[in-house]
Amino acid sequence: MSNTTSIVLVDDHSLVRDGIKALLESESDLEVIGEGDDGLEALQLVEDKNPEILIIDIRMPNMTGIEAVNELKKRKSSVKCIILSMHDSEEYILKSVNAGAKGYLLKDTGKVEFIKAIHTVREGGTYYSGDISNVLVNNLLKPSKEIVEQVSKPKGGDNPFDLTNKELQILELVLSGLTNKQISEKLQNSKRTVETHRFNLMRKMDVKNLIDLSKKAQKYNLV
Repeated sequence: MSNTTSIVLVDDHSLVRDGIKALLESESDLEVIGEGDDGLEALQLVEDKNPEILIIDIRMPNMTGIEAVNELKKRKSSVKCIILSMHDSEEYILKSVNAGAKGYLLKDTGKVEFIKAIHTVREGGTYYSGDISNVLVNNLLKPSKEIVEQVSKPKGGDNPFDLTNKELQILELVLSGLTNKQISEKLQNSKRTVETHRFNLMRKMDVKNLIDLSKKAQKYNLV
């Protein structure tokens, strides 16, 4: 095994890629040998470059990161995949693990943890940071069928807004009158994480206040 870890980096935001590449290549034992901006390109890069590690974002055009990781698993590729995302939702985490990802890191992960994750995955381990580990631990004792249903089946009604399970959970808690601080304590997430989910669900539902949020949630039977 070479002393240098070969990495393919895939993210549809070039500035993000540039920043991550600079971070990685500041380490003498890491080398980015290919870059792409969607899941389909990731598959081609893995085939052409044969990297040890694929670091890939979730939400991208043409093919998502999770779909790409799942396809690589079907192809019995030897590449080890790390999902890099701004989302710490339970749904994304469990889908990533089921697809075959060996790691899941948030984009605000610090350099030391990022490098540690790569080394851990390269050596055959798995690495999930922060709240992500808590999600996995909380699901260890659930029957596998229940986990699959939780991942694939949305709560509530028609859900035309493409809300994640975590956003639906926070929607229910917001409409029950809990503050962000109370929700963060109940879900054992940081207040900043709750605020991000709350902002995202209100943006997706195109509402500006709690009254409109409540009306739209009831209209579509989301709670």
